[in-house]
Amino acid sequence: MRVTKFEHAALRIDEAGDTLLIDPGSFTTPLDDLRKVVAVVITHEHNDHWTPAHLDQILSAAPGTPVFAPEGVSLATGGDYEITVVSPGDSVQAGAFTLRFFGGTHAVIHSSLPVVDNVGVLVNDELYYPGDSYAVPEGVAVGTLAAPLGAPWLKIGEAIDFAVAVGAERVFGTHDMTLSTIGRTLHRHHLRRLIEQYGGEFFELEPGDSLDL
Repeated sequence: MRVTKFEHAALRIDEAGDTLLIDPGSFTTPLDDLRKVVAVVITHEHNDHWTPAHLDQILSAAPGTPVFAPEGVSLATGGDYEITVVSPGDSVQAGAFTLRFFGGTHAVIHSSLPVVDNVGVLVNDELYYPGDSYAVPEGVAVGTLAAPLGAPWLKIGEAIDFAVAVGAERVFGTHDMTLSTIGRTLHRHHLRRLIEQYGGEFFELEPGDSLDL
């Protein structure tokens, strides 16, 4: 299984000729080579994690592709797209991918803002991405973690504690387009230091870089 990081929160996972896309949003440049897409996962409704333009492009290249997302995304699309609603505890199969969902709510940005639905997704019992949350998949041995690095809701110390709690062997940073180059480097440094201290390995992936799992 190969994971490729794109700008911000977007991930592409390829396995056995099938492709899974996660969170192609407003900070992500248009994606290509979409004919083998068998599923799209959207962790929550904020537009840095999905856009109509991305969904239109994906569904044009791979008609009928299921889109898995929490109820908030289904409501946010206004019925323009067929969304398969998933909740924490659900498990679905899409091509070569087994998807298990965790969490349930977005991390708090501020008390004045509503807390929206959010699901973390575990792909093939190997790769975990929490969306905009610190939801730990309890009782699961995660091999690889896509760990958020920067966001209005994120404090790097809390992000480090989350990554340590997940306990993955391999970690790379994502959700990072809100950071300057200096900020991204600093956050990666802090995360790497603690991950390696606990016996894990940290990978610096730039947009377009891939990691074989």
